[in-house]
Amino acid sequence: MADQTLVTELKERSLALSASAGGELERSCWMVLHEHIHGVKPSEYDIREIDEDLYLSVLEAAKQSLRGG
Repeated sequence: MADQTLVTELKERSLALSASAGGELERSCWMVLHEHIHGVKPSEYDIREIDEDLYLSVLEAAKQSLRGG
């Protein structure tokens, strides 16, 4: 299970990016995780791996936040 403090931090960054990028939450979560793991924002065709479990945790936390939970 992912560290809850990290999930919360990444969730907040994902929500902020999603709000400024037209509401693409899944893409925003992926971009934030990519930057967290690799130290750089992804390029358009970047295929480097991210931690899928962490991605799913952040995405679910962000969705819950949007639902008011």
